[in-house]
Amino acid sequence: MTTPPPSIGFIAAVGRWLDANIFALGREMRLSYLPPLMVYAAAGISGLTGIVGTFYVKERLGLSAEFLAALGFWMMLPWALKMPLGHLVDLVWRWKGLLVYLGAGLITVSLLIMIGLLSHTDAMRAIATVEAWYVTAALLAPIGYVLQDVVADAMTVEAVPRTDEYGQPLALDNRKSMHVTMQTLGRVAIISGGVLVSVMNVFLLQGVGELPEAEKAATYLSVYELALIIPLVSVFGVLFATWLRRRDMARFAALGHSREECEALLGVDSEPPPVNWWILGGGLAFTAVSLSVGLNRVAGGEEIVFCVSMAIVLFLMWRLTGELEPQARNVLVGTAILIFVFRAMPGPGAGSTWWMIDDLGFDQQFLAALSLIGATLTLAGMFIFRRFMAERSIAYIIGALTIAGTFLSLPVIGMYFGLHEWTASLTGGVVDARFIAVIDTALESPLGQIAMIPMLAWIANSAPEKLKATFFAVMASFTNLALSASQLATKYMNQIFVVAREVKDPVTAEITVPADYSELGLLLITVTAIGFALPLLAILLVKRTRFRNA
Repeated sequence: MTTPPPSIGFIAAVGRWLDANIFALGREMRLSYLPPLMVYAAAGISGLTGIVGTFYVKERLGLSAEFLAALGFWMMLPWALKMPLGHLVDLVWRWKGLLVYLGAGLITVSLLIMIGLLSHTDAMRAIATVEAWYVTAALLAPIGYVLQDVVADAMTVEAVPRTDEYGQPLALDNRKSMHVTMQTLGRVAIISGGVLVSVMNVFLLQGVGELPEAEKAATYLSVYELALIIPLVSVFGVLFATWLRRRDMARFAALGHSREECEALLGVDSEPPPVNWWILGGGLAFTAVSLSVGLNRVAGGEEIVFCVSMAIVLFLMWRLTGELEPQARNVLVGTAILIFVFRAMPGPGAGSTWWMIDDLGFDQQFLAALSLIGATLTLAGMFIFRRFMAERSIAYIIGALTIAGTFLSLPVIGMYFGLHEWTASLTGGVVDARFIAVIDTALESPLGQIAMIPMLAWIANSAPEKLKATFFAVMASFTNLALSASQLATKYMNQIFVVAREVKDPVTAEITVPADYSELGLLLITVTAIGFALPLLAILLVKRTRFRNA
């Protein structure tokens, strides 16, 4: 028997890997997956205004890092409303597209406010302060996105067929594999949207840092105007879903099935589930408490709202998971706990980015390039780690990501203490701050999305048939609350370690707040240590309980 040359054997191995991890995913793509993927892609494209928004806040608004962290908490809070909204989707399943249209409208209003601030600043200032307008726009957008996301999540369950093209039931294992594929493609759609906008930002923001203020504002304005395409993408997704449904109804009708049989084959429930007043009442109570605390500026408002929302979500989880088998319930709860702790870790806040802009000289175009590198490699990581996600437990995945993330935080800490100056002197200026930032971004970028796919696939596969949107929304609300906890923890970190960028009076150009990054180093070290210790401790605790199979 002739042994193939090593080069041919290596090429064959690479070909098999590409086929198993990338081409196979393409072969498993179905047309029914496309509508929710379009809504997810719109969420990915939302990052188009991220870099412009960062520089707009830094250059034109006098908001502190602590205030921005608190604002981030309120921006994350609408995601907890996925509970009542998910149940509402189940109740009005046939008309769920209207929620996507409403979300698209809110996103459009948010973008129009920012367009007005950049093009008609004086007229907008005559009505309210620029900061008030910005906060309004910042809060409207996530409400719009959560309305769209709660429908898209439920559509991913609907997108996986229960029968083949002839109406024969599909095997459970086949459907489970399809759910994993659907959730993977959902993350791919979001990240692909991020790759697209990163490419656009690289070109749109080229040389912007050197432009006069008027031309810089015009560039920012063009980015926000271009972002108006975001709500259109999600609306087209719903319209395409309507067309697909009509096509499939006609196909089954041609096979001799009645309308009721066609709807049953397609998973369309003619009768909505019973109204769950616990969920709707809890959602209304949460909304009332949040609005009253927020509008009245109650001391400790973020903490009050977080505790109330957490109590409501835990109660609803307890009621809904009662429909699962004990073993499945234990695995799901254990998985949710690990995901929560992993996502709830504090970050350094806006001060880290301000320092990179001021001290390291990272301009708009370079940050756009970093975003492009991160988004592209995250997309590649989704395929590279696909088998890793499928074969490993969530505890193993989070442990690996925690350790890797900690090591990849060290270069930024090192640069604060002059690492880039030392490496640049040794390499003739090659390994400078930008070089280190590019390498660090390239290595770190795939980590963020990996942990979510097994969780989303498990939720989708475990969701009761008549409560798919409700079940998905409650479990997702729990994990999304982790991001609110992260924002709260970030606010606390910024209260302990105060970081400030230079703020100038917009009229007199006098410095009202001097730059102060003296405590940023301790802030970076502290959040890195917390982000390493707590997830690993959570894994150890879960493994010692009945949730150890998570």
